[in-house]
Amino acid sequence: MTEGLREELVALDKRHVWHPYTPMDRYLAETDPLVVASAEGAWLTDVDGRRYLDANSAWWVASLGHRHPALVAALRAQLDTLAHCALAGITHEPAARLAAELCAVAPAGLQRVFFSDDGSTALEVAIKLCGQFHAQNGAPRRTRFVALDGAFHGETLGATSLGGVSAFTRVFGPWTFDVLRVPHAGDGTSWERCLDAARALFRAHGDDVAALVVEPMVQGAAGMRMQPPWFLRGLCEAARHAGAFVVADEVFTGLYRTGARWACDLAGVVPDVLCLAKALSGATVPFAATLATERLFDGFRGADDRAFFYGHTYCGNPLGAAVARAALRAYADEDVAGQVARKAPRIAAAFARMAELPGVGNARALGMIGAVDLGAGGYLARRGWRVSEAARARGIYLRPLGDTVYVTPPLNIPDGELTVLLDGVEDSLREALRS
Repeated sequence: MTEGLREELVALDKRHVWHPYTPMDRYLAETDPLVVASAEGAWLTDVDGRRYLDANSAWWVASLGHRHPALVAALRAQLDTLAHCALAGITHEPAARLAAELCAVAPAGLQRVFFSDDGSTALEVAIKLCGQFHAQNGAPRRTRFVALDGAFHGETLGATSLGGVSAFTRVFGPWTFDVLRVPHAGDGTSWERCLDAARALFRAHGDDVAALVVEPMVQGAAGMRMQPPWFLRGLCEAARHAGAFVVADEVFTGLYRTGARWACDLAGVVPDVLCLAKALSGATVPFAATLATERLFDGFRGADDRAFFYGHTYCGNPLGAAVARAALRAYADEDVAGQVARKAPRIAAAFARMAELPGVGNARALGMIGAVDLGAGGYLARRGWRVSEAARARGIYLRPLGDTVYVTPPLNIPDGELTVLLDGVEDSLREALRS
């Protein structure tokens, strides 16, 4: 590719594209963006032919790497027969078989699948399912939801309401519903106190709560905040004791990111609803699923007006369902769980080492997630971006969460490339801290 093409594309982008989670004045004035032409495995290639290791798996979706051959083949094969088909009262083979395959590997009791488009809509489905169930099954007072401080559950208004990252939610306050919050440990607050606060919350408001919605074990967008398994287990027990449903948002954590197939497994938690997206279709097409128990499903049976009148045009679309089936096979056939078990200790050791650098702290790791903090400035802080710039010069694409520098590489990243990534992030930290 020529330099002229790159300049043309950047000019068009800056003239017309409104980027997500991007302060546009800063972007227009200061950012020299990557212009990605192709991707394969753990690598992005720009229009000038430079390659970059994708440290964040394209916002956590490329768990099997970019353009995984089995997923690409499934997509192409499905295009030859059926590209789209509505799912309202009719069905097709990819959706029917995928639903059965998901239920076969889901936590016990999850036997119904409602398809949608992405993580946000998977959570929106969960909110509406839980709320409508109570409304038409003898508990109309149960209209409230409980979520963690620092939660992130998506971008639709219901999912935004659940969110607890103020930088993302405060402007939308007039249009969102109020949510009961469970505190997160930090600033002198222990996990024990957080659990005590959760129990007190459910004692005071339990009769009004439709569901607890939680990112199990790791709150991604809040800065890779990690929970001890006993806290998650105690939190879900408190919700159940109060008669509320437990919704597990496994959009980020599901399918081996934390080392287990489901992060809930690490705490021995079995949810009533599980939301899944991102890794389900492996950076190929948007696709999501919300899994629920038979009890929830039964709450919508009976008269016609008890139905769940909700859906998305492309929900359960054949292309996404075919790709998701291929992804589930790949996770099993390639022993992704075993790969993560071998690689996770290397990530943990590397980030523990990075935390020994001056100005770096709070090393944490779980499965194929590693993170450190460069301060407490939150999402809008800029220290992490200095590390990102240093990493880019080393051929690594690294998008920080403000003061939090983290990696979430493809689960099947080859050992040599993982070494390059971890060494490159450490070197970039050292350089950024000197500047």
